[in-house]
Amino acid sequence: MAPHVLRTVPEVKAWVASLQKEGRTLALVPTMGFLHEGHVSLMREGGRRADVVAASIFVNPTQFGPREDLARYPRDFEGDLAKCASAGVSAVFAPEPAAMYPPGYQTYVDVTEVSQGLCGERRPGHFRGVATIVTQLLALFRPAVALFGEKDYQQLQVIKTLNRDLHLGADIVGMPTIREADGLAMSSRNAYLSADERRRALALSKGIRAAQGLLASGTRDTGALVEAARRELQAADLREDYVEVRDAGTLAPLVTVAPGQTARMLVAAFSGTTRLIDNMPLAG
Repeated sequence: MAPHVLRTVPEVKAWVASLQKEGRTLALVPTMGFLHEGHVSLMREGGRRADVVAASIFVNPTQFGPREDLARYPRDFEGDLAKCASAGVSAVFAPEPAAMYPPGYQTYVDVTEVSQGLCGERRPGHFRGVATIVTQLLALFRPAVALFGEKDYQQLQVIKTLNRDLHLGADIVGMPTIREADGLAMSSRNAYLSADERRRALALSKGIRAAQGLLASGTRDTGALVEAARRELQAADLREDYVEVRDAGTLAPLVTVAPGQTARMLVAAFSGTTRLIDNMPLAG
């Protein structure tokens, strides 16, 4: 059955009120649309964790910088609705920007620590925009659970932090990155890649796996782990944005990966003009 399409805040409030009256639990999957199997897997998992699943499809203008790809961000609303229907989504919230940022809007959310460095440094204002829209969505829908992919790992930590600090009450669930058969992390921005750029983009996951192998062989120095990943990027002629090893929970930079410590390697690089990100755990 096709999902019910909600366009305005009052429509969302009425729909949520009806669920609450029936005592049904809600899972929320926020997205920017142009859905792929990674998004669909989040929706299916939501159906296992709650009675009803809702998704949002909103290309949020406040998380794009002035030289970023807001205008050309891929869109396919009818295709997205079909994917939502196949995943058992009951409602899709697809507002216009003016519904979320009406005239006079002036409230923004800054998560000050886990947003530092990495994408937060390279994309000024990005996480302020993410945190603001996700706070709005969690406040509107009041879901029992909200699901996000681990591919945007720093974003996931930002969202977990704001949910905790603002007492929004959702269970924030991070799900493992869904990958293509050759290891490329699924992303809406993969649509920008030429065949050659896509082939070279495999160096992101190859680089992290090289670092995992080095750690498994006993090398704990993060400088050496970073260099192992960096060599793969260079061999594929990718332009590095960052390669870093951070604590998996706090995102604090690490000099070594201690025995028993859970770390994360996070990589961002350009294949052609397209900026791609990836990350995987490094288990000490």
